[in-house]
Parts: sequence; C-alpha cells; structure tokens
Amino acid sequence: MPQHSLLADRGFYLGPLFRRAADRHGAVFVTLDRPLDTHPALGVDLDYAMLADVVEDLSGRLWAAGVRPSEQVAVHKTDNVDIVLLTCALSRIGAVPVLLSPGLAGPVVGQLLDRLREPWLVTDRAKLDGPLKEAGVTAGVRRVLCVDDAPGAVRLAEYAGAEPPAPVRLHPREPALITHSSGTTGVPKLAVHCPNTMWNRLVPQQAMGRPTRGETAALHMSFVHSRFYHLLGVLLRFGSPLVLITDPDPAAVGPLLARHRPGIVETHPNTFVLWEELADAPGAPLSRVKSYGSTFDAIHPRTVRRLLGASRRRAPWLIQLYGQSETGPVAFRWFTRRSAGRADGRRVGTAIPGFTRIRITDAEGRPVAPGTPGRIEARTRGRILTYLGAREQYERQLGGGWWQMGDMGCMSRFGALRLIDREVDRIDTVHSNLAVEDTLMERLEELREVVIVAGADREPVPVVCVRGELPLDPERWRAATADLPAMAEPRQWRFEDLPMTATWKVKRVEISRLLAGTRESVRA
Repeated sequence: MPQHSLLADRGFYLGPLFRRAADRHGAVFVTLDRPLDTHPALGVDLDYAMLADVVEDLSGRLWAAGVRPSEQVAVHKTDNVDIVLLTCALSRIGAVPVLLSPGLAGPVVGQLLDRLREPWLVTDRAKLDGPLKEAGVTAGVRRVLCVDDAPGAVRLAEYAGAEPPAPVRLHPREPALITHSSGTTGVPKLAVHCPNTMWNRLVPQQAMGRPTRGETAALHMSFVHSRFYHLLGVLLRFGSPLVLITDPDPAAVGPLLARHRPGIVETHPNTFVLWEELADAPGAPLSRVKSYGSTFDAIHPRTVRRLLGASRRRAPWLIQLYGQSETGPVAFRWFTRRSAGRADGRRVGTAIPGFTRIRITDAEGRPVAPGTPGRIEARTRGRILTYLGAREQYERQLGGGWWQMGDMGCMSRFGALRLIDREVDRIDTVHSNLAVEDTLMERLEELREVVIVAGADREPVPVVCVRGELPLDPERWRAATADLPAMAEPRQWRFEDLPMTATWKVKRVEISRLLAGTRESVRA
C-alpha cells in the first residue's frame, strides 16, 4: 500500500484515551483543584482508572439520553475538567463534540449554535440561568442536557447507571471534533477536525515530549482548545501524573505546585507572566520543572528567564510552539538558561521537519527573499477540514495548499521564523508592536502586561497593566520609551479588564474599539 494511503488511515481518537492509559499504566494519580461538576463526590484526588470509569459512565448517560454517532453536541458549561471528560465520552459514542469556551458571551454562543445541524447542548445551571437565558439561544437546540439541577432541563444524572454502549470509531477523515478560533477580531470561526489531521498533529508532539516521559505535568489550559487534547494524548501515553488547574491565581497555584513538584508545566503565555511571582514563592513550586510548554502566542523573554531561573534542575528548558487552531503547531523552538539570556522574543522557531513547511509571501502571494517582511503561510497535514458554515472564508485563506496565518513576519536563510505582528494590528509608524512590547516588559519589571493598539487616528496607544494595581511611574515610563517610536500617553488598565480569549490572548481590536468610545482609563 502506498505510504500516503497508510497516513490517511491513521487517526487520533479521544474516546479511548483514559481507558488505554489506565490499561497501560495502572492507577496513575490525577489531581484537580476543584471537584468535577458531573461527579462531585469523587473529590479532587483521582487516577487514570477512575477517570476512564467516568468517561464510560458519561458515555452511557449520553447514549441513554438519545445522542447518536455523527450528531453534533455543543459543550458549553462552567470551566472545569469535566469538559474534557464529556468530550471524550461523546467521542467514545461517535458523536461530534463542539467545544464552546465558557467565556463566550450568550449572543456569540447563539451565533455559533446557529451554524450547527440540529445540535444537542450540554451545559449547566449557571449558563442556563445567565448568558444563555438572556440571549435566548436554546430555542434552536434539539435537546438541552444539564450536568446539574437546572429547573426545566434534562439532568444527565437521570441516566446514571446506564450501560455504556460499545465504542464507535468514525472514519479517520470524518468530522470528529469542532473547536473555535480565538475570536480576537470578531465572532470566532468553527474549526472542523478529523481523526487523521489530529493524528498528524499528535505524532510530532509525541516526539517532542519523549524526553520528559513520566514526569508529573501541571496544566492550566483551555479545555476547549485542540492543543489541550494533543498534549493530553502525549502525557497519557507516557504515563505522566497530572495536576489539572482551573484557577490560575498564584495564591492557589503555588501551594498546589509546591505539593506535587511537577517536572512539566504548561499554560498560556499571559498566565506564565502572572506566574513569574511563583519563581521565588514559598515552597519553591517551580524548583523541579524540567520542561515548560508555551503555545497560543509568543512569550516575553523576561518571563522565560524568570521561569527557567526558578528551576533547580540541571538543564531545564521552555519549548515554544507557534501555530493556530486551524493548523496546529507549525513552528517550534527551545529556550535554555543560556539562550534565554540573549533571546529574541519575536523569533518563534523553525518548521517541524517532515510535518510542516513555512514561507513568507508578498501581497500577491509570491515568495520573498530571506529577511524580507511579508505574510506568513504554512503547509501542514494537520490542517482542519473546513470552517463550519463559512467554507468561502476557509477557501480564501487557503491557496495551493498554503494556509495564510494572518501574521506578518520574516524568515532567515536558515529557516528561522520571526513574528512581526498580526496583519490587522499593524501600525504604520511602528515596525513591530510586539517587539516594542517585549522591550517595555524588559525595561519595566513592574509591568504585568503592555499592549500597543491603534488609536482613533491610527496612532500607537500603549495600554499598561501594573502589578499590584500601583500607579505607573511617569518618569520611569518616559525613560523606558525615550528611544522607542512615538506613542500616545499610556492608558493604565487593570489586567482583569483586558478583553481576552479562552487562551488569554488579548483582543487588540476590541481594545481599540473601547478606546474609541472613551478617553478615560477603565482602571478602577
């Protein structure tokens, strides 16, 4: 059989993940920071076998409720690890989980549900009584299943004890999972994944994870993002104990990490900025970390240095993945203590050998010479099948097998990719907003975040967040920006007031809109 046919038959299936891990490794511990909403009596100290049982129990309940193979089931509930278990349970019976971020506004959820085909909805009382009720979005849903006791909804608990059906295995090229894009510029797009494209993302990530196999892994990531499931597949295969975190507050995370001393820590780049203060926290919570994982966005060099400096391992590293929901990782790089000291935060790595290719093109789609800025395009076997309900938009971003990433960048003659900015965020008077932000984070250690956006007249406006909500020192600001491009006066906001996606990406376009509507800071 030709090799391409063999590759097309491979698939990554979520349904059997926990059972296979339990059969292979036994009762490896899994610690949560809050009990499951679907099974609260189990507490927070679980293991692979217990979670495999929960997945099978949920699959029995969903099947008894009437969910069948290839039907679309939206999961939109309060953030918790049971989102993962519901996803695996739905996959186990051949249904198609549609994962909607807990942070989405009700009207946005309604727009996404309208793109689905007679969807089911799995939710909870908090969503039904709040944003979903206000937006009136449940009218077009086939049936609403609730994980708790919301009045008028069908409770999943009514089907407790139902016999789990035999697992259903969809064809590797059939839709099996639907996630959504970050939505940094508007309503998110629904990305359709199949087992084959998911397998093509999994394999290189398994290779990258091999040096840390078996290490305890602490994760605070979006449970509705495809990256989480690929990382989960890697960790379960290697038998890693897990610490799954929903609350990123350092006051809560510090003692948890100090107790378990993880060798692997992965979260969103903006959460890592928050966790810089764990570097010298009581109990040395990061002292045993061998590998940090950062994806979804570029990470500030200052943050990398502090994280690596907190580890007492001989040679810790941080691996950065660059990609999108639509492509999976397309580039990667490692930071060590030595390389972090001279790191360029905009350099996001090289293509993944055998799996991805990257090029830079001009406005007409023609490849440009090394070092020339242009649009970043990628070619990968891990690309999604389509945007659900937006096929034309999908086709516009795809030309000759090359996917437009929506970012501006340049590439060295040796294939090293440097990220400049998102296309929609470019400001004519600033070569790279991201580079200026990195510089400011280096010079002003009190900053928790700085975001440069376009003002009403396309002038660069810095929005800053200071640790502890202290006032920004105007003299220090002037000194730090003296040799940088001219910018408007900084606007100081609380970090919590920055509009963000499920993966803590800042919604820059929305900040620009907010600035256009008021001249005052929203800092409380």
